[in-house]
Amino acid sequence: MHNFIPPARFFPYLTWTEIQAMPDKDNVVIIQPVGAIEQHGPHLPLIVDSAIGVGVLGKALQKLEPEIPAYALPPLYYGKSTEHLHFPGTITLSAQTLLAILNEMAESIYQAGFRKLVLMNSHGGQPQVMEIAARDIHLKYGDFMVFPLFTWRVPHITKELLTQKEAQLGIHAGDAETSLMLSILPDQVKMDKAVAEYPDLPQDTLLSMEGRLPFAWATIDLSKTGVFGDPTVATKEKGDRILDSVSDGWVQVIKDIYAFRQPQAFDQD
Repeated sequence: MHNFIPPARFFPYLTWTEIQAMPDKDNVVIIQPVGAIEQHGPHLPLIVDSAIGVGVLGKALQKLEPEIPAYALPPLYYGKSTEHLHFPGTITLSAQTLLAILNEMAESIYQAGFRKLVLMNSHGGQPQVMEIAARDIHLKYGDFMVFPLFTWRVPHITKELLTQKEAQLGIHAGDAETSLMLSILPDQVKMDKAVAEYPDLPQDTLLSMEGRLPFAWATIDLSKTGVFGDPTVATKEKGDRILDSVSDGWVQVIKDIYAFRQPQAFDQD
């Protein structure tokens, strides 16, 4: 049931009495992996984002010093994947449903006495949902520290292993994700079906798919295969290096969250 997560770090393996007796619950780090079940081209399974999140988190928790208290909740496999709905197999929640799930999960974690919650999101189509949820949860409970984090935003070396074009445009089922899946779930990668495809984007414009001045898009607008990038050059060796590097970043983030104290401009009592 724990999958890549070390058993001693898997929250559901605890008993209620162990949770009740847990010391310093204010600073225990609870991590909710959030992924997606969505198309990733003809060569990768639907589970990519969820697998990457749990794979990275599991590796990070293996490396984390045992004296740092941190526990992984079961992954939330479904996410908001509406941009991929034109491709069969994609399963999506609405933003409203995902927000409700995150809020109700957080409510239970708070009632159990914990005060630090990480929303570890691995799907590029829903960081905004994580940020809205985190802000709303914190506004409801001022002593609840919630961290809406994207798996890939910790320090890591991935771009050093990619071409400039791939680093800029290979955002879905390209070299990085495929290499990482070759490291995490190699038996589920069909390299003989891998094809490269980059979006044909407008030039000489301030607008972009993502970034400061984005336009709304669906995958079908920009890709016939569901791929943005070149997975044909992916290798397990690159994937092993990416997994090691990203998980190192997550070790540092978890340690920083453990040490974090909520800023207080004035006494709220």
